[in-house]
Amino acid sequence: MVRQLAEEATDAFEAARETVARFLGADAGEVVFTKNGTEGLNLLAYAFSKRRRPRRTGRRDPGWAQRLRLGPGDEVVVTEMEHHANLVPWQELCRRTGATLRWIGVTDDGELDVRTDTMPGQGAGDRHPVRPRSSPSGPRSWPDARLERASAPSTTSAPTRRRRRGPGRRCPRRRRRCQSAPHLDITDLTAEGSGIDALVFTGHKTLGPSGVGVLWARRGLLEAMPPFLTGGSMIEVVRMEGSTYAAPPARFEAGVPMAAQAVGLAAGLDYLTETGLDLVHAHDQQLMGHTLDLLADRPWVRVLGPERASRRVGAVAFVVDGVHPHDVGQVLDDSGVAVRTGHHCAWPLHRRLRVPASTRASFGVYTTLEEIDAFAEALDRVPGIFGMTG
Repeated sequence: MVRQLAEEATDAFEAARETVARFLGADAGEVVFTKNGTEGLNLLAYAFSKRRRPRRTGRRDPGWAQRLRLGPGDEVVVTEMEHHANLVPWQELCRRTGATLRWIGVTDDGELDVRTDTMPGQGAGDRHPVRPRSSPSGPRSWPDARLERASAPSTTSAPTRRRRRGPGRRCPRRRRRCQSAPHLDITDLTAEGSGIDALVFTGHKTLGPSGVGVLWARRGLLEAMPPFLTGGSMIEVVRMEGSTYAAPPARFEAGVPMAAQAVGLAAGLDYLTETGLDLVHAHDQQLMGHTLDLLADRPWVRVLGPERASRRVGAVAFVVDGVHPHDVGQVLDDSGVAVRTGHHCAWPLHRRLRVPASTRASFGVYTTLEEIDAFAEALDRVPGIFGMTG
């Protein structure tokens, strides 16, 4: 049945896909809408254990199907600073396929540990030597060598706990989740030769609504991937004996489309684009520098991660000596300042930094310096309330 309202909704939904594609510098056919970033990462991880032969499209297959064939002897590489959404799906993938999960460690300062020639592996205390590969520019650094030989590298771009900027463009052929979308220009990540096959981000981190996320992946990879959810809207032909599936991106968008959420996401991305991502990043760095300066003036506060603004985006996680983060958050909330407290879906990182939890102050393009000052003023109530000295 054809109706004007249905056609307008479909047009708005596909226009939102075009908006996301422009924001990424990609093709609209490479943009898949998901319900959040977690679903996008699970879709990717599922593909590595449920590979199917790509549809015959007349294009030369660049070997994507072979890359999706994971099993014993293959390695999946993440970092110790990952959100659970970019860790647990890969753990489950390794459990299903017999592949080995390895990870790049974190230093006491919260930086990726690139100063050693070993890497933690599965098993308590187990460490494995890495033999860096050579390249035209010289020997590969330790994490580059491991990531280069990994079957499925997956790293964060901007961790949600400390928002230290991730390992950057040194990491070849990685599947990557990206929290940096609202803070940095990421169009170079989708460019040919970037070494990145897929990227995930979520709507509520990009001025859009909750309940929507984006998976971008190279067309050949999407064509080689099996569907994650099946049902209506993602089919080609359905018979009682079996079904065939639509080409991407429809193959991965089963059921009623999230049209309203996608349109809201597109509006948020348009706002970021119109504002200018260079200005957005400059504003972020101003806020970050001011926040770090204010926290440095409070010796009873310990910032987790790098102390330079240029090494961070979007958020600062910290602990107050002798006060649980939940109590700190309650004091701030009583003053009208909203922060996040807990392990922020990053238990391994908090264990590595030897803290059970932390308080995280996050900000964006809408945050002002006056609001940062109000945050610091509210934080100054903590010592008096909890009888701290100094």
